[in-house]
Amino acid sequence: MSVDSAKQNKLFSTDTSANNQANNTIVSDICLSSLLMKDNKNLFLSLVLKIFSPVLERLLGINKLRKLYLNNNLSGLDKLTFSKTLLAVLGVQVIGEKNITDQLPETGACIVVCNHPYGMVEGVIIAQLLSQFRRDTKVMANVGLKIFKELNDYFIFANPLKPKSAINTSAIKQCFTHLNHNGLLVIFPAGRVSFFQPDKQRIADGDWNRLAVQLANKTGAPILPVFISGTNSKVFHCLGRLYYRFRLTMLIREMFKLSDKAITLSCGNLLKNKQLSTFDKHEDKNVFTRLQCYLNDQHYIKAWSKDNVVTLFEPLIATADTIAVNKELSALPEKQLLLTFKSFTVYYGYQHQLPLCVQEITRLRELTFRSLNEGSGQGCDTDNYDATYMHLFIYDNKDEEIIGAYRIGQTDLLQKRNGISGLYLSQMFNFNAEFINQQEPCLEMGRSFIVAKHQNSFHGLLLLWKGIGAFVCQNPHYRTLYGTVSLSKLYDPRSVALIEKVMVSQTSSISAHASLEGLLHPEVIDFLANRSISTPLTIEQLSAFVTAIEVDGKDLPVLLKQYHKLGAKFHCIAIDTNFNQTPGLLLSVDLPKAPEKLLKLYLGNKRHEYLSYLNSEKIT
Repeated sequence: MSVDSAKQNKLFSTDTSANNQANNTIVSDICLSSLLMKDNKNLFLSLVLKIFSPVLERLLGINKLRKLYLNNNLSGLDKLTFSKTLLAVLGVQVIGEKNITDQLPETGACIVVCNHPYGMVEGVIIAQLLSQFRRDTKVMANVGLKIFKELNDYFIFANPLKPKSAINTSAIKQCFTHLNHNGLLVIFPAGRVSFFQPDKQRIADGDWNRLAVQLANKTGAPILPVFISGTNSKVFHCLGRLYYRFRLTMLIREMFKLSDKAITLSCGNLLKNKQLSTFDKHEDKNVFTRLQCYLNDQHYIKAWSKDNVVTLFEPLIATADTIAVNKELSALPEKQLLLTFKSFTVYYGYQHQLPLCVQEITRLRELTFRSLNEGSGQGCDTDNYDATYMHLFIYDNKDEEIIGAYRIGQTDLLQKRNGISGLYLSQMFNFNAEFINQQEPCLEMGRSFIVAKHQNSFHGLLLLWKGIGAFVCQNPHYRTLYGTVSLSKLYDPRSVALIEKVMVSQTSSISAHASLEGLLHPEVIDFLANRSISTPLTIEQLSAFVTAIEVDGKDLPVLLKQYHKLGAKFHCIAIDTNFNQTPGLLLSVDLPKAPEKLLKLYLGNKRHEYLSYLNSEKIT
C-alpha cells in the first residue's frame, strides 16, 4: 500500500482537473495495489485502473474521501487539528479517553497495545488522544495511513503484508530508539484488521506480533493493553471470507460507516515487568498481553448482583468485658490452650464454654468483614452454627483482646447429631456421597479473620495455622481439612471467574446451590481451555492476570495462596446467599500429604506421630 512520497503530497490537492485526474489514479493505486499478487502485473493493473477508475473510486469510497477533504479544508492542517476535525466530520464519538490517560505515566518509556477492529480510524483516534496527553507519542502504523499526509508525523510506518520489507526493519529500529529516548509508543500487534475466524465463529484479531513484548523486555517499558470496541460491517467480513485482500479495499468505505457511532476505549492496569516475567517465553508474554486487551471488552464486564435485601449496618455490639473474658479463658481445660508465642496464646473452645469470647469473636468478625464488603449488617456476625462449631482463636495477653479466629466444624460429630444439615457449607454446596466429608472425619474450616491492625504482621495467620496443627496432633483422626476461601466482592467478577477457570477441577461429587455467573471473553475462555490441557497456568501467572484487572492492583487472597502451598484441591465456587452473596471457593487439603516443610512449621515435633496415625474409623 505504500506510494511515492511526492505523489502522496499531491493526493488531495485542490488544483484543477489535470491534477485531480492524476490524483484519482494515485488514490486508486493506493487502494488496489494490495490486490497485486506479483509486481509484474502492475502495468496491466494500471491500465485497468485507468479505464475503470471512476467506477472504482465510487465503489471504494475514494470520491467521498476526496469530497470530505475539500469540503472541510483538511489539506495542510496541523496533525492535531486535522485528526480532531476528521473525527468530528466522520461523526465518531470516543468514550473512555480519561480511563486510558489515567493509567499512563506522564513521562518515561511506555508501550500501548490495541486490538485492530476497524483498520484505519483507530490509529487516528489513539494518536490524537495520546498526543494531547504526551507530545512524545508515536504510533506504529500500516503504510496505508500515509493517505492522511497531515498525520504522518504521528506515525512510524510498517508494511505487515510484507514482513521482510526494508520499511519494517527501519520501523523496528525507530520504535526501539523512541523507547530508549523515553517515548510513548503505540502498536497494533495484529498488523491487520480484525476478521471473522471460522474456527472460532467470531470476529477477533489474528495472532499478535511479539514486537511489543520484545521491546518491553529490552527496554523495561511497561505495557498498557487497550481494547477498542466495535467492528466493521457484515458485508466487510463476508467479502473478507471470500478473499482476504478485499478487506483492504473496503477500509475507506467502512470508515464512513462510523458516522454517529460511539467507540469505547477501555483498559486495565499497566503491565509491568514483574507480571510479564511470570511467563518464560515471549510467545506466552504476548498471549498474556493480548488476553489482557480482550478482558477489557465492556460486553463481558459486569458488576456483582445487588443483595436481595438492602443492608443497613447496625451499630456493633459492645466489646465484651475483659475481666469476664479472662475468667472464661482461665477456666478452660489445659489441653485447650494449644500454644503460646510472646504475648499471644492460641485457644480453642465451644460457645457453651466461652459465651463471652464467642460473642466477641462474632463482633470482630462483623467489623473485619464489613471492610471487605461482606458484613451481615447486624451488630455481630453470628448464626446457629456458632453454637455447634469449635472456635480456634488468638488472644493477645498484652492488650487483652482477640486478634483472629477460625470457626471449625468437626464433621463426624456434627453429622452424627444433625446429618448433612449440621454442616454450614451444606447451605452452599450439594455434597454427594462420594465427597470426603461423607467418607471420613474432616475439619470444616470457615469464618476466618485477622483484625485490621494485625493483618500486615506475620504472626496472625501463622499462629492460627500452628493452632490448627496442634489441634490435629491432639486429634489425629482428622486427616482432611476442607472449607471455602471467601472471594470478596471487592474483587472484580472477571478475577473470580479466572480463579474458577484456572483453579477448579470439577467433579461429580460436589456442586453449587448458587453458581457463579461471571463472564469472560471467549478469547480468554478458549485460551484457558487449551492451556489447561497442555501447560496449566501457575498460581504466579494467575496472580499476574488478577493484579492486571483489579483497580487497586490487589493480588490473590492470602488464604488461597496458603491453601495452594499445602497442596489443596479446589472443587467448586458457589455464592453464599447467607453471607452477603459472597463467592466462596471450596477446597480440601489432605494434610498428611502437605509439603514436609509446612508440616514441620505447623505441626512441629509431633508431626511424625500424626503422620504415623492410621485412621480406621468411618462416618456412620
